[in-house]
Amino acid sequence: MAYYRGDQYATFEQIYRCYPVSFIEKSDLEKGDKIIMPPSALDRLASLHIEYPMLFQLKNPSAERVTHCGVLEFVSDEGIIYIPYWMMENMLLQEGDIVNVKNTNLAKGTYVKLQPHTTDFLDISNPKAILETSLRSYSCLTTGDTIMVAYNNKKYYIDIVETKPSPAVSIIETDCEVDFAQPLDYKEPEKQAKSVLFDRKRPEVEDEPPTKIARFCPFTGSGKRLDGKPSVQSIEQTSSAELKQKQTNKEVKGFDSKSSNTASRRPSGKLVFGSNATTSGIETTPKENANQEKSQKEEEPKFKAFTGKKYSLKNVPYDLKSLTAQLMLAISRISTANSGGKN
Repeated sequence: MAYYRGDQYATFEQIYRCYPVSFIEKSDLEKGDKIIMPPSALDRLASLHIEYPMLFQLKNPSAERVTHCGVLEFVSDEGIIYIPYWMMENMLLQEGDIVNVKNTNLAKGTYVKLQPHTTDFLDISNPKAILETSLRSYSCLTTGDTIMVAYNNKKYYIDIVETKPSPAVSIIETDCEVDFAQPLDYKEPEKQAKSVLFDRKRPEVEDEPPTKIARFCPFTGSGKRLDGKPSVQSIEQTSSAELKQKQTNKEVKGFDSKSSNTASRRPSGKLVFGSNATTSGIETTPKENANQEKSQKEEEPKFKAFTGKKYSLKNVPYDLKSLTAQLMLAISRISTANSGGKN
């Protein structure tokens, strides 16, 4: 039904039943947005002085879906229009459903953002050139629609994400900037995905307490011997051993001074070997001496500088003592004989 709104502006609006273009064996129309209308529609449009190019708004009243298209021919049967099947899918139309057709004027597009369904479209050598060639079959683009681009016997579906300056624009004889969004099946590279999983699975490392810095102490450590033998004793052991050695040396010096005093008290002309000849209380048995020597050997360190052992004649064997006594007796006899001869 056509009607006027004054002399300056006229509108064409009509209700038709829709069918896919494959019904009239014109499958080439699937590559664009052109429809086939009846001849009566051309007569009405001509009488209304509609400006070219003729653009129409298609609306599905049951689903409230709207799209825009152009017209290719006026050869269909009365009350029927043929539209591309991808357009019927966008509007949720079935064969024979009712669609409202209305003429419209659209602004020329300056910007279009597209989003392919699959990454295969980006694998084409020059996707923008292929898209530019395919869009020559289209008259307009509507935000939210999904168009089909055929290339090398393969169909690529692309969503219209955004259009400027309006939600629906005309792309006939216009310079339009085209931008691409990431495909719907796009996935992040595996390396980045693995790194993210690794960061998530990575256990939290507890903060280690600060280590205590050892203070410097001079003249500490283990000593080493010049002959290559290992030194097991520590500095504390050697110092304690030196103190013990000093104590023993003092005791030995005191004992020597006592023995020298007793020797000075004896009458002259007698030879005495050892201190046990006069003092019986100082004598010790051989077993006690052996035990003392063992204990001293155990306490002595392996290596001592400027140290030695003192030997005493108190442990002289019995045969040597008797020999000494005989020698003294002989000396006394000789001395008495000499004194008698002189007399």
